[in-house]
Amino acid sequence: MNLLEVKSIGKIYGKGEIAVEALKNVSFSVPKGEFVAVVGESGSGKSTLLNMIGALDTPTCGKVFIDGKDIFSMKESKLTIFRRRNIGFIFQAFNLIPELNVEQNIIFPVLLDYQKPDKKYLEELLSVLNLKERRNHLPNQLSGGQQQRVAIGRALITRPALILADEPTGNLDSQNSSEVISLLKQASKKYEQTIIMITHNRSIAQSSDRVLQVSDGVLTDFGRCRE
Repeated sequence: MNLLEVKSIGKIYGKGEIAVEALKNVSFSVPKGEFVAVVGESGSGKSTLLNMIGALDTPTCGKVFIDGKDIFSMKESKLTIFRRRNIGFIFQAFNLIPELNVEQNIIFPVLLDYQKPDKKYLEELLSVLNLKERRNHLPNQLSGGQQQRVAIGRALITRPALILADEPTGNLDSQNSSEVISLLKQASKKYEQTIIMITHNRSIAQSSDRVLQVSDGVLTDFGRCRE
């Protein structure tokens, strides 16, 4: 079953002579539990694509279905709730709340949804992410790699169907980059998370199940990576 269906997505910024076609008739699907990397040069349209999938921006044309639901047919209030419960975001800049400790940052999306955190699942995540001994530390007391692991925990805590990672290793050294990619692969397999990751690093992209490339707004599917 396909968790994600992108159908003929197009995005145009501006009008008339200054119009820029950021995405051109992009279509693809992703089965549940697949880890997909999207590569492309700066300005190629890959971040625009990720923003469309995450409903952070609206396409000029086309549709996006997540778990069979047409997300852009929803009213804004319903879409906000759907996004909060079904999509986890991991950003290059971590985007942690500086006043909250590790545990508080991870459970923040659950509290934002007026729910109670699953304590057993939280402990499991802290263990998987090797953060148990750092649970009471503030972000400024953590290394870059540790902060990104907190961001991954925050994305996983709501058990979302889809995780969108925008250059998750962009601010990390090679060792921490490898650890983060390993954690994402583990999440994909253990929790059946469907992951779409943007990266400019082609060697990192080869760690995924499948590679897509966006160039000048056009998407090419390079197929599955070799095991």
